[in-house]
Amino acid sequence: IIADLHLHSKYSRAVSPEMVIPKMAWWGKRKGINLLGTGDFTHPLWLREIKANLEETGEGIYRLSHLSDLGNLSDVQFLLSTEISSIYSQGGKVRRIHNVVLSPSIETVEKINNELIRRGCNLHSDGRPIIGIPAKDLVKIILEIDERCLIIPAHIWTPWFSVYGSQSGFDSIEECFGEMSKFIYGVETGLSSDPAMNWRIKDLNKRSLLSSSDAHSGPKLGREATVFEMEEVSYENIRKAISQIGPIGQIGKNKISHTL
Repeated sequence: IIADLHLHSKYSRAVSPEMVIPKMAWWGKRKGINLLGTGDFTHPLWLREIKANLEETGEGIYRLSHLSDLGNLSDVQFLLSTEISSIYSQGGKVRRIHNVVLSPSIETVEKINNELIRRGCNLHSDGRPIIGIPAKDLVKIILEIDERCLIIPAHIWTPWFSVYGSQSGFDSIEECFGEMSKFIYGVETGLSSDPAMNWRIKDLNKRSLLSSSDAHSGPKLGREATVFEMEEVSYENIRKAISQIGPIGQIGKNKISHTL
């Protein structure tokens, strides 16, 4: 399964207006991508489009709910995902951290969105909302709603918006996420690094390495991706593959084969 789980909808800043679900599926099929993240599930209007265009065909896995003028796109599947930008102060420094969140269900998505709104977050402003909640608190909030969710630090070496960012990040996962670090099972290498580089970092020895495109337009889908090996595509199998595998060994039937 070739998966690109981090991308954006037309409701995010600087994103093509053609980043809508049917066009995403069309580009996914053209590029041989089996599984796409929906992106931006925190945005109310995009969540409405997700509900209108997708239907659940397996546990936590979705497909187009209707025929498209673009052809038969039923073999492209979707998983609920979003990216959240946390900007806050810690240790006398302003931190800017992006995290990808994967959800097993629409119900969980709605609970996450409602809780963020209750805490004063403006989800209408951008498909990738900017919130003042520290990364470790965000993990706690989401896992208290549904422990099956996955929080994956995004593009971890980007200078300004990542956990290891030279301008606003930290020096370790633990410094960023504190006691919630044990729930950070994987990280996204991003466009600025590859697995071999990341395996040199002791902090990442027991965490999965994933890669995604962070696409803002259809042609950018799949410029980086993660390859999973599994007998059946389900959210739970994706979750197990990410949470059980390290860079050295592979555990269980569901595993990350490699990143592209």
